[in-house]
Amino acid sequence: MALFIDDGHQSAPSTARRRFSRLGWVLLVAAVFGTLAFTLVPAPYVIEQPGPVFNTLGTVANGKKQVPMIEIPGQRTYATSGALDMLTVNIDGSREQPPSWFDVAQAYLDSSKAVLPVDAVYPVGTSVEQSNAQSTVDMQNSQKDAVAAALTHLGYTLPASLTVGGLSPKSPSSGILEKGDTIVSVDGQTTDSVLGLRSIIARAGAGTPVSIAIERGGAAKTVQVTPELSGGADPVPIVGIFPAIVYSYPFDVKIQLENVGGPSAGQMFALGIIDKLTPGKLNGGARVAGTGPIDGDGVVGPIGGIRQKLYGARAAGATWFLAPYANCDEVTGHIPSGIRVLAVKTLDDSLAALKAIRAGASTSGLLACPTG
Repeated sequence: MALFIDDGHQSAPSTARRRFSRLGWVLLVAAVFGTLAFTLVPAPYVIEQPGPVFNTLGTVANGKKQVPMIEIPGQRTYATSGALDMLTVNIDGSREQPPSWFDVAQAYLDSSKAVLPVDAVYPVGTSVEQSNAQSTVDMQNSQKDAVAAALTHLGYTLPASLTVGGLSPKSPSSGILEKGDTIVSVDGQTTDSVLGLRSIIARAGAGTPVSIAIERGGAAKTVQVTPELSGGADPVPIVGIFPAIVYSYPFDVKIQLENVGGPSAGQMFALGIIDKLTPGKLNGGARVAGTGPIDGDGVVGPIGGIRQKLYGARAAGATWFLAPYANCDEVTGHIPSGIRVLAVKTLDDSLAALKAIRAGASTSGLLACPTG
């Protein structure tokens, strides 16, 4: 006969079950709060991802109507086909509105996205508005340089000058340079391109004064400015100005593109202009994408976000991609399937690549990024 005893105390198995039950609830609550924190707590990063793609040979929205991205009034233009796509990247997040850790974790698992420290994109002391203002100036300069590079290639002579378009906050040039100053030379070296100016200042280094010869109100003057290191993950010596290019063009070339900033579309703008001003189809009707700033002499420079732009190009249907040679270290081993990359250093390289694509010829003799 079984004997049940109730002496007012719980048996050992019942106590253990109760303890395990409490532990389970504690773990469940911790998991819920952990998940909420992971989803909602902001992270000190931003996410770089593919942005919109624009065909420089096509049309874009301007207000409520579609207009040609490149328009050359008063000049004979020729039919084009296919695409010469310029690419953009989109930044998700800012210092004021950072992404969540959940968003960051998702981005780490997506090869088309990159997770960057917020300081690398928005340096301390630089607001989103200030960053956007710089991007707008960069886009304006890239368009001017692209027109100059294209028309110079077509045989036109374009006088040019470099001016101070504005000063950044807490600029080392504050009180020394003024908006509208024409920059004649830096440490005795002349340049009429933004890329050239930045290269001269970079070689001078931070902390060492540079002599800048300027013209202001018709009078010549030489001033001294000490470059400082920029913010961000890859600081470079700067004098804290927004340089602007002034060219004398033989005719008007309109590039109509709203709400897009930065300098990286220069190469594709230049190719689009040349395609419209010359008979035949520069790309042979293929869909070709590309990126990279260009100066008035046709030199193509490096850009950021090229891996994201590769994925953006593939998503838009491009089968060829023109990449700045200086970005090859980021391109090698990271090319999405279905797209072929050709490297370029100059506008002549870009045109040689398009000639091979147009003719269906071998590209083995052209500049290319090393294989991974």
